[in-house]
Amino acid sequence: MAVVTGFAGFLPQTGQTGKVAEQAGFRFGDKGTHTSRTMMLAELDALLASTPAEAKRADYTRAIVDENLLGKTTGATRKLTNQRLGELYGLDPNIPIFRVLRRLWSLDSEGRPLLALLAALARDPLLAGTAQAIVPLGAGEEFSRLRMRDALRESVRDRLNDSILDKVVRNAASSWTQAGHLEGRTFKVRRLVTPSPGALAFALYLAHRVGFRGTALFTSGWVQVLDLDFRRARDLANDAKRLGLLDIRELSNVLEIGFEPLDPWSEGF
Repeated sequence: MAVVTGFAGFLPQTGQTGKVAEQAGFRFGDKGTHTSRTMMLAELDALLASTPAEAKRADYTRAIVDENLLGKTTGATRKLTNQRLGELYGLDPNIPIFRVLRRLWSLDSEGRPLLALLAALARDPLLAGTAQAIVPLGAGEEFSRLRMRDALRESVRDRLNDSILDKVVRNAASSWTQAGHLEGRTFKVRRLVTPSPGALAFALYLAHRVGFRGTALFTSGWVQVLDLDFRRARDLANDAKRLGLLDIRELSNVLEIGFEPLDPWSEGF
């Protein structure tokens, strides 16, 4: 299995993803939705606003395809939209990542763009492959499409031709803009995002699923995507704990974080 990560901080140094990550809903490989779509934030928001929290996969399909909730012009477009949103987010309560996303979506309207980005990074290896061109940029620094293309090429090697790479770069730049990391039209520049406690809780959850533990959770790429350093991430985690999103225990300088409040239906992991 080829694992496209792009940004090394998304996986522990061992590089081991394991079955736990895939069982949670992570998708790895050299294919991704960003060859043809962005992270589709507006569509996701409209869909979740109009479907009950307990909806099943078939319910989302019915809303998108049969009821045309998202206002697509043809049946083929409706079916493709359903497929692409499913690839990016799962749209299935049997998938832990989507289950946690759906719960946080209801609780944290402010954090929705970053919640969507984190889920899309976990489920689209091509989007993850562009993170190295975004995350390290300082506030106000100009975004370089060439740098993103080079970062993506490093991840996928020769598995995508130049035309497809350009499409991924264009779509990924739009996704990072939707999430708040970029602003501008012709020339985009980096801006720092302000994450919510819910977004930080989701980032820690994803980091834990791929194998980070203890204080390493707070320096993982999942937290760096939120423009947080270690101290500010710890402070925000305490806010998440006060909101009932995380269990945090520290004994004898050993930090343990429990994610049962986020997903009480998951077995221990």
